[in-house]
Amino acid sequence: MLPQSFTERTLDARALWPDYRPTTLAGFPDLANRLQVAHVSAKLENERPLGNFKALGGMIAGLRALARVADDVNARVPRLICASDGNHGLSVAAAAARVGAKATIYLPAGANPIRADRINAMGGEVLWVNGTYDDAVDAAAAAAAAAAARGEGLLIPDTSPDPNDPVVKDVMAGYALITHELRDQLQARPTHVFVQAGVGGLAAAVAEGLRDFMSEPRRVLIVEPESAACVAHALAAGRPERISATLETSAEMLSCGLASASAIEILRRHNVYSIVVNEPQLEAAVEVLRESGGPQTTPSGAAGLAGLLHVASSARLREEHRLGPDSNVLFLVTERAASQMPE
Repeated sequence: MLPQSFTERTLDARALWPDYRPTTLAGFPDLANRLQVAHVSAKLENERPLGNFKALGGMIAGLRALARVADDVNARVPRLICASDGNHGLSVAAAAARVGAKATIYLPAGANPIRADRINAMGGEVLWVNGTYDDAVDAAAAAAAAAAARGEGLLIPDTSPDPNDPVVKDVMAGYALITHELRDQLQARPTHVFVQAGVGGLAAAVAEGLRDFMSEPRRVLIVEPESAACVAHALAAGRPERISATLETSAEMLSCGLASASAIEILRRHNVYSIVVNEPQLEAAVEVLRESGGPQTTPSGAAGLAGLLHVASSARLREEHRLGPDSNVLFLVTERAASQMPE
């Protein structure tokens, strides 16, 4: 049964987690020195419940979706269904557990079994798809359509070909809490923000929430693995198109072949820039962050830093993006290392 207090209007990410507090904004003066910029800071989303920023998206979107269909609070709560590489599915499973519902999460064959175990521990059912994340998206959508026809399921995607998909918009609204916190925490307005992209939802939320808060040259730089740069492709094409790349990358949370239409619409409006990094750069960023006193994370979690290091190491890119001694740079650490994932 869906609690009467869970209405679509009142659901807020801050109210959904016990002991809510903003995640840390950490400064890295030694790294700033090394990169010859004024300031480098990082928003440590590895501190979120569940160990990653997606705790803000799937949870609130799942509960809002349930609130929209809960005409009778005594009716059976529908099953929540989604595709994931691991983190979004865990958040959706947490939403279902919050109201005593079931969740089915479709994972691609290459997903880390540790992530599947965490979803199972949350009470979610994991179904494996012999294919990529995008194949899992298709499988989840087909299953949800069949379940919805019987009144038994709701799709909770973090990506959609429909730019007006209300659930995807709710996911990004959950991520927007990050930018609300940053506006309170940042002492100097950033000139450059490096943010990783899978399907683009986090990047869109950050661009939407910070673009008018930034100082010149106002660079929001979207960072992707070269083997899964679906957002860069969509920005160049003017619309999402499934890419033909292998999608094989150590940044497994960014292994996506088709960008979200909602995200691309926002990113195009804010004139963001694309940065593509290779596997050695992704893996090196994890070590640079650790050596600089930052948290342990994954190549996905450190991808924003990988983009910063890539730009900072190139005279051409420094000039193109106006990165210099007066720059105030922000990046996001989006998840904990697998060995530190909370139970």
